[in-house]
Amino acid sequence: MFTGIIEELGKVKRIAQIGAMKLLEITADKTLQDTKIGESVAINGVCLTIVSLGDNSFSFEVMPETFKGTNLGLLKIGEQVNLERSLKVGDRVSGHFISGHIDCLGLVRRKSLRNGNLEFAVAVPPLFMKYCLSKGSISLDGISLTLTDKRANLISVYVIPHTLKNTTLSFKGPSDKLNVEFDILAKKNSS
Repeated sequence: MFTGIIEELGKVKRIAQIGAMKLLEITADKTLQDTKIGESVAINGVCLTIVSLGDNSFSFEVMPETFKGTNLGLLKIGEQVNLERSLKVGDRVSGHFISGHIDCLGLVRRKSLRNGNLEFAVAVPPLFMKYCLSKGSISLDGISLTLTDKRANLISVYVIPHTLKNTTLSFKGPSDKLNVEFDILAKKNSS
């Protein structure tokens, strides 16, 4: 479990094919502290297991389905990613509960100032709109955000300057794909 409060931006160091899987190596600083092989880290909101540790990096084995169904398959060497270590019992939940299991990819349609606030408008598949509750939580690339509007298959979120500065959203714009995880409680109440 995660909370959607990004700890730091990491950088893709290496992507290597290992049999049917890929090895994804990420450089980091803060999220490397006190981590062990076998622990979970969210990379752009995707829950992955640490398989090896280096001096300034950790590596993850990624199944083909994960690369295909998330934006991890679009990553390039040197690209920055959102990092969050898994929630420990007793930690504060400053965002909302996130499993790290991506529901779908969203496509950024618009990034603009609206009423003095930065707004992202993201298209999601119509099948998932039932999980988009007004003022409800959503995770975009692992970032806990609040839905501000929804129309047809388009959702909107506002992003505060702190979040923009400390996440990959500062680099994202129209046509970029974001990993989307809908709120666990919204999914439970909609089924």
